[in-house]
Amino acid sequence: MSETSDLPNGFEERLRQRQALRSRPLETMPLDGVAQTHGNIPNTPLAAALISFLLGSTFALGTLTFLYGGFPQFWWSTYQAGFFVAAWAAFHWGEFAVTAGWNREKCSVDSFLLDNGALYHIANGLALFEYLTTVFWKPSMKQYPYLSTIGVVMVIIGQALRSTAMIHASTNFSHSVAFRKRETHKLVTDGVYAYCRHPSYAGFFYWALGTQLVLQNSFSFLVFVALLWRFFQKRIQAEEKALVVFFGQAYVDYRNKIGTMIPFIR
Repeated sequence: MSETSDLPNGFEERLRQRQALRSRPLETMPLDGVAQTHGNIPNTPLAAALISFLLGSTFALGTLTFLYGGFPQFWWSTYQAGFFVAAWAAFHWGEFAVTAGWNREKCSVDSFLLDNGALYHIANGLALFEYLTTVFWKPSMKQYPYLSTIGVVMVIIGQALRSTAMIHASTNFSHSVAFRKRETHKLVTDGVYAYCRHPSYAGFFYWALGTQLVLQNSFSFLVFVALLWRFFQKRIQAEEKALVVFFGQAYVDYRNKIGTMIPFIR
């Protein structure tokens, strides 16, 4: 008799779970009030899987080209272009993977950061255009392997710094500036944050500049320096106003002791 009476309850519970899944097509749907998707890319498992597949394939092809030293039969298929493409794919996949693993409440398809604004894609397009144009018309300008080696090191260090910062901050990290303090919001000052006040920003700053050194792009390098410095200067200024409101003197003391690791942004 007890078994019969338990069955409807179990069925209703499974039904409620299925209905909840239908209302949340992606298991990592960000919580209401914590993060919102832009809506330009469908926030579904299919979209996340497809993007991951494309980024993984791009990373594999780029890495193969880099390790092989380029393919001479294709003038545009150089080891530098291969590394740039691989680094770009790894960065965007890594943003989603780290968010899904350590900051799930904010995870969505937008965590890939592919919907990162037109200026971001224009800048990367400009970098590729400069590189390919120069390789085609004057390849001798790209014959400084030590510059590319420095760039590779900067990209690896920048990526490691950013990912480490995101992992260590966990749910305290957000891809968008938070202007409202949540109960779980804590001031993180240990780990990598004991040496750099905004390690995720510094990591991306040096990652992006490293990609331009790999490509040996003189014009795009200067453009990236100017755009990124201005972007992070304004973003840090806005974010720190909110952090002072959130944490008061504790954040002011922390700010006075720890720098940003981005030149001329204290």
